[in-house]
Amino acid sequence: MWQQKSYAEDVEKGALYLVPTPIGNLEDMTFRSIRVLKECDVIAAEDTRQTKKLCHYYHIDTNIISYHEHNKNSSGRQIMKMIEEGKKVALVSDAGMPTISDPGSELVQLVLDHRYPVIPLPGANAALTALIASGIAPQPFYFFGFLHHKKKEKKKQLEQLKNKKETIILYESPHRLVETLKDIHEFFGNRKMAVARELTKMYEEFVRGTVDELLDWAENHEIKGEFCLIIEGSQENTLDDNKETWWSKWTIKEHVEHYIEKGYPSKEAIKLAALDRNLPKREVYQEYHLK
Repeated sequence: MWQQKSYAEDVEKGALYLVPTPIGNLEDMTFRSIRVLKECDVIAAEDTRQTKKLCHYYHIDTNIISYHEHNKNSSGRQIMKMIEEGKKVALVSDAGMPTISDPGSELVQLVLDHRYPVIPLPGANAALTALIASGIAPQPFYFFGFLHHKKKEKKKQLEQLKNKKETIILYESPHRLVETLKDIHEFFGNRKMAVARELTKMYEEFVRGTVDELLDWAENHEIKGEFCLIIEGSQENTLDDNKETWWSKWTIKEHVEHYIEKGYPSKEAIKLAALDRNLPKREVYQEYHLK
C-alpha cells in the first residue's frame, strides 16, 4: 500500500502530470493545464508536431520529447530517470486524456512502481462529450474504446458486450464505421444509438437514430473524422424478471455447441456460455466434456 498526497509531497521531488489536451477546438484548455505545461521541465508527447502547435498557440516554450507506442519502453526509462532527478514531466496525447485509447498506462505504472506521484488534471474527453449529448441514458455507462481490428477478435468482443445493460461507448475510425455498424446490428439488434464526429470542431456532427438508420446514413454519405459510438444498453429481461433468456431451454452442452457452430473454438465457447449463465468456467467445462 502507498498513500499519495498529491499536494503535500516534497516540492523538490519529481512527478508525472497527466495533462489533457483539446480534442478539436484549441480553446478547450484549462488555465491550470496551460500553467502546468509552462511550469514542467519536460513535456512528453505522443506526436511532437501536434504538441508544438498547441504550445505555439499558448506561448509555451517547455522542452518537448517523444513518447509514443513504438518508443514507450526506451522513452519511459528516460522519463523515469528525469523524475528521479527531481524533474516534473507532463504527459500529453494527441487529443483528450492521456492513456485513454492512447499510450501512457505503462509509464504511469512505472512511475508508481518507483513511488513517485502521478497527478491527473481534468479536461477534454471525447467519450463523455459525445455521451452527454447523445440522447441516450448517460449512466451507468461502459466505455470500451476501439474494437479489435481483426474480425474474429472483434466478434468475440461484441459477443461479450451485447448483454450489458449499461450504455456502451465505442471509438471507431471512418474507414471501419460501416463494417462496425453491420456487426453491431448482428450482435445487438436494432437498438437506439448515436454517432458523433469531429467533436468541438467546425464540422461537429451528431447522427441519432436506430442502428438500421445509422447504417443507412453511413452507407450513403461521405464518412470523415474519428467517431464516437453511443449504443443503448441491452433491454433484455428488464421488464419481466421471469422472462426466459434466449438460451434458457438449452442444456449447458447445447449452449456451448451453439457458440462452436458460430465459429468459436471450444475453449472460447465455454467461456461465453459461462458468462451468459453467470457460472464458473470450470463448471461449464465439466458439464460439456465430462457428461
